[in-house]
Amino acid sequence: MANLYYVERGTALAVGATVEIGGEEGRHAVRVSRLRVGERILLGDGAGAIGGGVVVRTDRDRFAVELDEVRTDAEASPRVTLVQALAKGDRDERAVEQATEFGVDRVLPWQAARSVSRWDGAGGAEKAAKGVAKWARIAREASKQSLRARIPEVGSPISSEELRAAAADPDRAVIALHPRGGRTLSEWAARFAAGAVRASGASAPAEASHPREILLVVGPEGGFSDAELDALESAGAEILVLGTTVLRTSSAGPAGLAVLNVALGRW
Repeated sequence: MANLYYVERGTALAVGATVEIGGEEGRHAVRVSRLRVGERILLGDGAGAIGGGVVVRTDRDRFAVELDEVRTDAEASPRVTLVQALAKGDRDERAVEQATEFGVDRVLPWQAARSVSRWDGAGGAEKAAKGVAKWARIAREASKQSLRARIPEVGSPISSEELRAAAADPDRAVIALHPRGGRTLSEWAARFAAGAVRASGASAPAEASHPREILLVVGPEGGFSDAELDALESAGAEILVLGTTVLRTSSAGPAGLAVLNVALGRW
C-alpha cells in the first residue's frame, strides 16, 4: 500500500506533472520514513484531489514525484459532522483521530456543561485556538494514515445556543447520542437513507427538503445534562441510542459514524 503525503495549499495535481514536496512533510518523508527514488506513493491536496506516481528525486528535506494518475473525490452528501464534547485526558483527541479514520466530514468542539476540560475562562480564546489547532493536526495525520483525499475540517468551538439553532435548521439533522433515547441510531439512519426522515426543526415547513448535514453530538464523560437534552429536543434534535451498552466519549462518535456509513452507503 502506497504512503500518502499532502502538498502545500494551492499546489495543482495533474497527470504528467512533477510535484516537489518540502517543509516538514518532505523532511519527515526523507529522514524518518526513508523515502527513496523509485518508490510509488500518493499525493493529495486534502480537498478531494489525490494522485499517484513515482518518486523521481530526493534531497535532504524534500522530494519530487512524477504523477501518472489523478482523481478527484466529490464531497459527500449529506455531510456528517461530529460535535465532540471536550473531555479529560486525551479522550476527545482519540475521538477526533478515530472519527477521521471513519470518514467524518467535519469536527466541532463543544464545551458541555459537564465537560471536565475547559477552554473558557482566563486566556480562553488562546486556549481554544491551540485546542482547535491540535485537533486539526490530529485530523491531518489520521487522514494520511487512512489515505483520505479530504482532510476533515476542524471548526471553531460550537456553543450550546448554536447547537439549538442548528437543531431548528431544516437543512440540518441534529442527533444527540444518549441512553434516554427511545430509538436506535440504526433505525433512524435507515429511515433517513430511505428518504423517510425530513427536517424536524420546530419551524421547519412540511415541504422541507432532506437535510444536507447530519450533526452527531457526543457528550463528555459525565454525559449531557438534563437541561441540555431538553433544550436540544425542544429545538428539534433527535435523542437516540446506539444500542444496549453505554460507550465512552472517545468511542461513541466513531461507533455512530460506522452506523451512518453503512446506512448511507459509504461503506
